[in-house]
Amino acid sequence: MKYLCLVYSEEATLHSLPESPDDTECGAYAESLATDGRLIAGEALYPISSATTVRVRNGKVSVTDGPFAETKEQLAGFYLVEAATNEEALEIAARIPPARVGSIEVRPVRQLEL
Repeated sequence: MKYLCLVYSEEATLHSLPESPDDTECGAYAESLATDGRLIAGEALYPISSATTVRVRNGKVSVTDGPFAETKEQLAGFYLVEAATNEEALEIAARIPPARVGSIEVRPVRQLEL
């Protein structure tokens, strides 16, 4: 089953805390998942200042700068992984380096019935 691991952190402190991971560590972890055949995709995101939110209400499109909701932590990146069980997905998420300074939301991917 596919699981999406969403990496959240406080953007202002993501790279400044002593326990903060760097890109090399994150890349090495992604490479280890890829070697094991469990990484489907993974990417870091540009800062929240580059985000745009699109809404459609009553047929009218609204485009605003920034994230959908005010939060303390922002979406920093993601890992799309293959795991046999939810427990395995949680184990993978616990080893994602930014988990030390932020949080990892783990969600199973639902196949659309088209």
